[in-house]
Amino acid sequence: MEMFVMHPTAFTPARTRPLSDIEFCAWIGQAMPGDRLEYHRGFLGIDTTAVISTLPEPERRRLADLASAAFRAFEAGLVHLVQIRLGPDRFAYLAIARTKPRNAPVSLSQLVAMPEAA
Repeated sequence: MEMFVMHPTAFTPARTRPLSDIEFCAWIGQAMPGDRLEYHRGFLGIDTTAVISTLPEPERRRLADLASAAFRAFEAGLVHLVQIRLGPDRFAYLAIARTKPRNAPVSLSQLVAMPEAA
């Protein structure tokens, strides 16, 4: 079994200002295959859940929108989603750009506007 080991500085660290879903989609539009973006640092499952998140509500909603956009990009085959364990209950969440599909283009506005499955 092969194991992929990524050098700790091989990705862009999280920014001091939180990334929005629109900025994430813009990054996908200009990213080259293999480009990496850290879009969250923490525990995404907890940080996006209303009843247990310690984030202020507007920040929690922004993060949930960002996580949804990242997952839709993954489903569209535009990125790989990876998490790196930094410590107990703390992860770096990365999006790694893939080669853009030639036969089924997905507009960035579709990634942002797609409704969540009910």
